[in-house]
Amino acid sequence: MLRSKLNALLDEQELQRQDPEDRYITDGANWEQYEALLARIGDSSGYRVTYLDGVLEIMSPSRRHESGKTRIGDLLVIYFLEADINYFPFGSTTLRQEEKSGGIEPDEAYCIGTDKEFPDLAIEVIITSGTINKLEVYRRLNIPEVWFWQRDRFFLYYLREETPVQFVQTCGYELIQKSELLPELDIEMLAQCVRNVNPLEAAKEFRQSLRSQPPR
Repeated sequence: MLRSKLNALLDEQELQRQDPEDRYITDGANWEQYEALLARIGDSSGYRVTYLDGVLEIMSPSRRHESGKTRIGDLLVIYFLEADINYFPFGSTTLRQEEKSGGIEPDEAYCIGTDKEFPDLAIEVIITSGTINKLEVYRRLNIPEVWFWQRDRFFLYYLREETPVQFVQTCGYELIQKSELLPELDIEMLAQCVRNVNPLEAAKEFRQSLRSQPPR
């Protein structure tokens, strides 16, 4: 276990050296300061801003980060089209609630079936770890399902508890093997195609795999 953690740390340090993600973290920031920062940065910014209980994190995504985000989003659109699923994309829209003292900008997010104020699914690409527990932010915003793309694989979480009791370590979320929102989606096939560095090949492979599945 220790060796595995050390290897993961070394891998993260090497990625940071090759393709850096810049982070600025501060505590003691109030909600008004957070809102003012969002207004100053604007929608066209390449930054991701996360806020939780006065801790503010600003991250400038690396190219690897943005490439992963885009590939996942492109493949999911193919899935929605092939499976004839109504979807409403949020992209990296800022999700926030002052009364919950939390705000976040996912890499990708979607409402499934019907449009809503907050998405059903949020997706985070993790290249280098940050300070803020993003699952806690998503719990406060009542986002049902969260996916993390990290170390070339997906980790899926589904919200089970508004107040964590059984799943304290994961902020009320249960680690799941397949999506509860998209139960027919082959997560491993999706991951295999995300790992493909050629986006066109990945898209064709993924579409072909969907079309070759027997009807349910």
